[in-house]
Amino acid sequence: MMNNLTNVKIGLALVMFGLLFGIGFGITFGTSESFFKTYIARGMAAHPELHDAKSPDRISRYARRAHFHATGIAAFSIGLLLLVSASDLKKRFKAVTVVFIGLGSLYSFAWLVMFILSASVGRNAIHSYPLAVMPSYIGICGLLLGAVILLANLFFGLFSERNATGQCNFSRVQTETRYRCKREG
Repeated sequence: MMNNLTNVKIGLALVMFGLLFGIGFGITFGTSESFFKTYIARGMAAHPELHDAKSPDRISRYARRAHFHATGIAAFSIGLLLLVSASDLKKRFKAVTVVFIGLGSLYSFAWLVMFILSASVGRNAIHSYPLAVMPSYIGICGLLLGAVILLANLFFGLFSERNATGQCNFSRVQTETRYRCKREG
């Protein structure tokens, strides 16, 4: 089991960082909600022209979304990483796939940046702010690319170790009803 996990350590580290961030941020928000409300109120007072009556609720929602997305994406990604470790992906593809899946944790940091900056930038402008948009795109694209590579391997046998030579002889295995690819050698 531990040998399989050595192939996914980088992705696992990224995902665990996201999970610990989500749990820690949730605890911080839950125990110090008044701090967050004060932070929002001060930012809105400094820039009243950027806000309306809905702003305090919407901005605090960004903090909750950072927590929810960090823990949810991390839990989902841990499952994907376990599938990668058990898959027959080539070593190079495993390394790339686990990094892509691990980068999915950056998505929650987009919500954190939106929370931190929206009080001073405005909640409408923050959606096009580069510091909020980049982690979002990197996280979503990374997670999707990693999942696509993994699914292509699991369901179609692409990028697999057993297809390393690029040639396959398909022969019927007598005890099974599926076809198995044998390595030339």
